[in-house]
Amino acid sequence: MSRPTGLRAWLAIYLKGVCMGSADTVPGVSGGTIAVILGIYERLIAALTALDPAIVRHLPTLHTTEGRSALAADLRRADVPFLLALGAGALSAAATVATVMHVAVTRYPAPTYAFFFGLIGASAVVLYRYVEIGTPRRIAVAAIGFLVAFSITDPSLAGTSTTTLPVLFAAGAIAISAMILPGISGAFLLLLMGQYEYVSGIPRRVFAGLLDALGGNVDPLVDSLVPFVVFVSGALVGLFSVAYAVRAALNRYREDTFVFLVSLMVGALRLPIREVTDNVAAVSSTTVFVVVVPAVLGVVAVLLLDRYTVDLEY
Repeated sequence: MSRPTGLRAWLAIYLKGVCMGSADTVPGVSGGTIAVILGIYERLIAALTALDPAIVRHLPTLHTTEGRSALAADLRRADVPFLLALGAGALSAAATVATVMHVAVTRYPAPTYAFFFGLIGASAVVLYRYVEIGTPRRIAVAAIGFLVAFSITDPSLAGTSTTTLPVLFAAGAIAISAMILPGISGAFLLLLMGQYEYVSGIPRRVFAGLLDALGGNVDPLVDSLVPFVVFVSGALVGLFSVAYAVRAALNRYREDTFVFLVSLMVGALRLPIREVTDNVAAVSSTTVFVVVVPAVLGVVAVLLLDRYTVDLEY
């Protein structure tokens, strides 16, 4: 099936990246979940695993038209333009939309997590239409997926830990798995490792370092870039490792894998439910309105995405 092209298609990919990036910075929602909801999950896995280090063979010939054309052709075959557009959206979200989401989670946790509940719950219902769980093996797979996410998203597990460069590398590798595994939040994994507060402050420290560098003092910039580079390096290692594992599972056991992934989403509902109940002191007409309306909005958002993004899934 041919993929849509043109400004609308690329803008849609960019905006999907914004959604993924926003989700990955908020404990409780997975960027992988958003990728599944938006219909780009398999394309993301295929693009990540299509990147071939042998592409560097074109570097010596980049000064020629033929060399540049050959490089461009290989990049298109690997779907690198898709990854760039998606990545640009995710990165821009980390600097903008994610800040708004962080404020929403911090100041209005009950309605925000109620919205997440509606989003994830409706997504699972929509996605279960595309899988068949009527066999004993798939029922077992669904149960395992549910239990894994239910266990990992236990809010009581969040703790503290010393931040060192090896810890940051491992944190990046583990947290980035949320972009590949629906139902598991990368930000929540950082909370479990006691690294969320430090890592979420890295962009602010890098920006402050840039301002100091403009004034002639580069030491703060260097100090902030070292942990940033280490964390990103770990994230890249984790991203491609998990991507290859998921691609192998999809190639051999596609239906079982999707049953597992969607069941992860269902198990992950534990976190928004817990956050909503912890932040609603008593049930009243007001609190019901504050919780029910955002949840319904989350359901509606998924239904609209399912209806209007189908032509941009490939």
